[in-house]
Amino acid sequence: MLGRRKVEVLLQEALMRSGADETEIVLLAAEEALTRFANNTIHQNVAETNGEVAVRVVVGKRLGSAITNRLDPEAIAQAIAWAEAAARLAPEVPDFPGLAEPLPVDPVMAFDDAVAALGPEDRAREVREALRIAESSGAIAAGALSARVEEVAVVNSKGVFCYHAGTRVRFSTVAHREDGSGYAERAAWRWDALDIPSLARSAVERAVRAQNPRAVAPGVYPVVLDPYAVRDVVSWLGHAGAGALAVQEGRSWMNGRIGTRVLSEHVTLWDDGRDTAGIPLPFDFEGVPRQRVGIVERGVPQGPVYDTVTAAREGKRSTGHALPRAWPEAASLGPLPAHLFLAPGEATLEQLLRALDRGLYITRFWYTRLVHPRDCVVTGMTRDGVFWVEGGEITYPVRDLRFTQGYVQALAAVRQVGRETWLLSDGRFGSDRVPALFLEAFTFTGTTES
Repeated sequence: MLGRRKVEVLLQEALMRSGADETEIVLLAAEEALTRFANNTIHQNVAETNGEVAVRVVVGKRLGSAITNRLDPEAIAQAIAWAEAAARLAPEVPDFPGLAEPLPVDPVMAFDDAVAALGPEDRAREVREALRIAESSGAIAAGALSARVEEVAVVNSKGVFCYHAGTRVRFSTVAHREDGSGYAERAAWRWDALDIPSLARSAVERAVRAQNPRAVAPGVYPVVLDPYAVRDVVSWLGHAGAGALAVQEGRSWMNGRIGTRVLSEHVTLWDDGRDTAGIPLPFDFEGVPRQRVGIVERGVPQGPVYDTVTAAREGKRSTGHALPRAWPEAASLGPLPAHLFLAPGEATLEQLLRALDRGLYITRFWYTRLVHPRDCVVTGMTRDGVFWVEGGEITYPVRDLRFTQGYVQALAAVRQVGRETWLLSDGRFGSDRVPALFLEAFTFTGTTES
């Protein structure tokens, strides 16, 4: 780790070398180690220490940016010079309100010494136990266990300086048998929040149960979605329309719906980057403190999240949801929620299934793609366990299905919500905490032969 003091000195000295009217520097540094396994054997142990500095400068009303992964003062000074050169060639941005003003950021404790101390032997010991569970059931397991220590800092020429250090650990596995598979995954910032043997048993049990799947005709069925599938629904809602830029450009599922009940009253969704039940980051990449933002309240869309640019257009204040604007992949996205929570209900998973007279129990979606943002229409496949439910009982496994479904309409059909929530993350910053859902209708458009 670099540590707060070293980061502050490095970035403040770099800031002093800028000749631009305004300058913003974002530092992301991480030490990450990963143990990967396949065919019931550990085949890869890797560790990486990396850092990146993203610079954004303002020259008049022109903006430029540059990135370097060298953290010495000379390299950062060079990145600033590149950003200044780019700004002088860029068109003006007349409505750019300037960089963020300094605001107090209360720190959030999300650093676990146990995660930071995990070594390859520790990861191997945990993975070996997962593999023993797979082997004892005749399954073949693949997956990974990763542990990460990360530092994020933002400084700008208006006086902003924010620093956060956190940890993150994630385990995922797919267990295969002859004719079916099962999946399990969890993320956490605390090591003791991750129960790897339990996850391994869950994946194996589903693989065993998924043997000899039968075909089910495409159609509209009531479904129970495991949190893995629900996470896909929630993530697309966040990515495809819960940011202010999407709303301002008229391409959000929220357009024309804010303040109107369009989802089930059982659906309440919010973003909170300070909640330690997720994987917190208390400020955004402009150095603005993250606010808890209600996105849907009992089925009623409340409004999107903002960064400084989109907020200024509406005379509002940023909610602290800016992405690093110097990242090419993030520059055009605008603000996005990255710490989503879907409110739990009262039912256990068993109660959700018992409420299903005839329908499908879906554990996971795979390879999903946005078809149309207006209703958040998404197409994709089921994977790693689909089951036919009759009379509230799982009766047999089902072959994978393709679906094309408006996620807005799907969430309008929520009948019940599970009471247990799972913390899931794709390994980048951010996370989602979601329960299982019982939906009255979900549209499947095709089947597979495998």
